[in-house]
Amino acid sequence: MRQLLLEDLQAARRRDPAARTLVEVALAYPGVHALWVHRLAHRMWHANPLLRLPARLVSQLTRFLTGIEIHPAAVLGRRLFIDHGMGVVIGQTAVVGEDVVMFHGSTLGGVSMSHGKRHPTLGDRVMIGAGAKVLGPIVIGHDAKVGANAVVVKDVPADSVVLGVPGRVMNVTKDQAREFVDPAIYI
Repeated sequence: MRQLLLEDLQAARRRDPAARTLVEVALAYPGVHALWVHRLAHRMWHANPLLRLPARLVSQLTRFLTGIEIHPAAVLGRRLFIDHGMGVVIGQTAVVGEDVVMFHGSTLGGVSMSHGKRHPTLGDRVMIGAGAKVLGPIVIGHDAKVGANAVVVKDVPADSVVLGVPGRVMNVTKDQAREFVDPAIYI
């Protein structure tokens, strides 16, 4: 567990050029705090049906404190980095791959009130831009990038860039994709 927590700190420091030290990340990054508490709530959710209500209460307290709502049943891969975090929502049946980056205001949400899989599945190394909404039981392929404020309701192939409302896969090079999605170029 200690190794996993350190890995979360290192992922945030590596992905955020504003992060100066691991101590700063540990004390001042709500995305890291929400992720850590989610790990606890997720274990509670799966440990015993009697712990599901306490797991939900823990997740709601975390939402109140960080502005990030992650359902305890959501499956999150290693080294997820939630940058800034305010307004991020990750629904109950969402599955997030490894090394994913999500920016503030982004949503992995559902479009149905039925039981079963109703939230997105993200592959590894996916980037979800600020304000983007990824909705329904769709799959976002490995290394895909979803642009800021895009609304995605259909599957996205690996190594793609999705922009617009509704989200459309754009035929761009990886260098061009950085211009559309990666806020680090503005620093």
